[in-house]
Amino acid sequence: MIHKTAIIDSKAKISSNVKIGAYSFIGENVEIGENTNIQNHVSIVGNTKIGKNNKIYPFASIGNDPQDLKFNDEKTKLEVGDNNLIREYVTINPGTVGGGGITKIGNNCLFMVSSHVAHDCHVGNNVILANNVPLGGHAKISDDVIIGGNSAVQQFTRIGKSAMIGGMCGVVRDVIPYGIVHGNRSILQGINIIGLRRKNFSNKIIMELNDAYKEIFKNENLTVNIENLSSELKNSELVKDVVKFLTEDKKRPICSPFSK
Repeated sequence: MIHKTAIIDSKAKISSNVKIGAYSFIGENVEIGENTNIQNHVSIVGNTKIGKNNKIYPFASIGNDPQDLKFNDEKTKLEVGDNNLIREYVTINPGTVGGGGITKIGNNCLFMVSSHVAHDCHVGNNVILANNVPLGGHAKISDDVIIGGNSAVQQFTRIGKSAMIGGMCGVVRDVIPYGIVHGNRSILQGINIIGLRRKNFSNKIIMELNDAYKEIFKNENLTVNIENLSSELKNSELVKDVVKFLTEDKKRPICSPFSK
């Protein structure tokens, strides 16, 4: 059902069973997948592709120009996957030429009221951004991450899979997979043990990760500490993820128990 007051460009591609509410605007280069529900007063513009079964709430702005002073109307893209909930006043911007030209969002995510996804961000699957969470440009948020209300993620920051960020955090350093972070300047507190148990990881694997965490972060010499891990821990499934994250981009600062 498409409301009679909705404005839809004739070149837009609207799949079957899409609902579009009153006074919503759909631009010419927009593609909307099957069974997506776009409520009242939503704006979707730019080179934007939205997948299936998404629900977009009033006053969301999807695909409008990046908030980057270097942007000069280049034909960049925004891709949103399937089964996402995009709540009121959420803003999601496309990519920029300098950042690869695309912003990507996976499947089954929840973007709560007034959250923001900036240009060139890559957001995985099953991610939750609570109310008023902005992601700075080029941020990379892996699968199953939860970011608490009013936390802000600085540009270029990486957050590893299944990490949990508490509320009111300023995230200015990369967060390891499975880490849990609290504090206004984001101090790494330990491993997200409850989250891992909810994902049905065995206690053995969780404890191996916890032991490796204690060894890696026993002091600030992370490179040496990783090298000194026992072969048993290095070969543990979750520990491999953490070690890979820490070693694949050594230029990035890492959130740790010693962060200030």
